[in-house]
Amino acid sequence: MSNAVSTTEAPAIERQTGAWVTHAILGIGVILFALPLWIVLMGSTHDAATIGRGEVPLLPGAHALENYRAAWTQGGTGVGVGWMLWNSMVIALSIAIGKIAISIISAYAVVFFRFPGRRLFFWAIFITLMLPVEVRIFPTFKVVSDLGLVNTYAGLIIPVIASATATLLFRQFFLTIPDEFVEAAKMDGAGPLRFFWDVVLPLSRTNMAALFVILFVYGWNQYLWPLLVATSADVETVVIGMVKMIGSESNTEWNIVMATCVLAMLPPVLVVMLMQRWFVKGLTDTEK
Repeated sequence: MSNAVSTTEAPAIERQTGAWVTHAILGIGVILFALPLWIVLMGSTHDAATIGRGEVPLLPGAHALENYRAAWTQGGTGVGVGWMLWNSMVIALSIAIGKIAISIISAYAVVFFRFPGRRLFFWAIFITLMLPVEVRIFPTFKVVSDLGLVNTYAGLIIPVIASATATLLFRQFFLTIPDEFVEAAKMDGAGPLRFFWDVVLPLSRTNMAALFVILFVYGWNQYLWPLLVATSADVETVVIGMVKMIGSESNTEWNIVMATCVLAMLPPVLVVMLMQRWFVKGLTDTEK
């Protein structure tokens, strides 16, 4: 009897041990990820002298209100973080919405229309994934400069608004739409635009939501391209602003920089939190 019990309990003990190990690894990962963020958050509540002495604050200080007020109104370069956040929001939203709009239309054309060179056009889009941003950034900047779009929202948004990745993802999803849907739409007299609006778009909602989260964060974290195109504070993003705040070690107001970092993290975090259900559903659901 004792041998039978031990044989029965052994798999349960192994599963429990495996669960503890898994949770321990996840806990360590969370600590390693969250600790720098916690230090930044706490550092934004202390004065510059505390951080200048090399202390690593792990508890809140008494200067949070004045630090965030200074960051919001003045920043570290005389430009308030509020304006930089607005610029980042406009650019991130425009990039996310523009990429989705262009990608879903191009994928729809490649999948549902029959025209000469259809596969050639798709592979031409797909091949752009193999080109790093650094390879095409200077020719792109030359075109933007010749068109007079330097230091404008259009110059920051239009050159990065196309997305081969999103086009590929939409194409793969459209290929799973049954042919019966297309035939039923034709029998009802629906044209291509009607079929796209009434059938394809509703089926693509979760995919669009998941891509929106990814593309918004991508647009918000843009650094290299805005660094080249944004030559004045009028269109400067918060990422570029944070870099400019860090001067020499003696002149950097680290408390203001950390407060700016916290403010810069809030919009992407809110977007992920608000759209988390749609994001997970778009990545995992097979029934769209």
